[in-house]
Amino acid sequence: MKKLLLFVAFGVILLAACKSGGEKKAGAIEFKNVNQTIAKSFSDLKKSDTFKIELTGRKPEEMVLNFTIKNAEGKEIYNAKIKGTELVSNTDPNVDLSKEKDQVIFLKTIADDFFSDDNFLEPAVMPDDKADKYTPDKALYEELKKSGLNGFKYRLGKENNIYIAWSEKEQKVKIYYNCC
Repeated sequence: MKKLLLFVAFGVILLAACKSGGEKKAGAIEFKNVNQTIAKSFSDLKKSDTFKIELTGRKPEEMVLNFTIKNAEGKEIYNAKIKGTELVSNTDPNVDLSKEKDQVIFLKTIADDFFSDDNFLEPAVMPDDKADKYTPDKALYEELKKSGLNGFKYRLGKENNIYIAWSEKEQKVKIYYNCC
């Protein structure tokens, strides 16, 4: 009899647990804003800067990807606000993003993968690298070769990667490469 009561009690608890979170509409998108922070060497090889990414908004037309970098002293040295619609419209035309649900999933994936190891470039420019037509600032490119400072890249669309690094000379973050 005790076993039967235990079994029934366990079944009731299990059923209640399954019901409590399961009142979602069919096809509803479970949304949770992305808010990630990571510390990496960027503007100074001996200290860590704080990289932060936030994805806010509920619908693609309201969503904004806010990317900031603060130096070791807490001063903001970089800020980029990217509209969700900009990212969706600049993606591979072979990716079907006609449904809002797929657009939200796509934007969350971009935000979640923003700080993948591949995006942190150590160093930004290798000593034997050569500037090419995708190098908007040749002087910065040469400066980075000498300083050995690290870089970071992020994607704005299918064929648009932005490569940024700290310019010791100008004391600010600049784009040093913009390519496919």
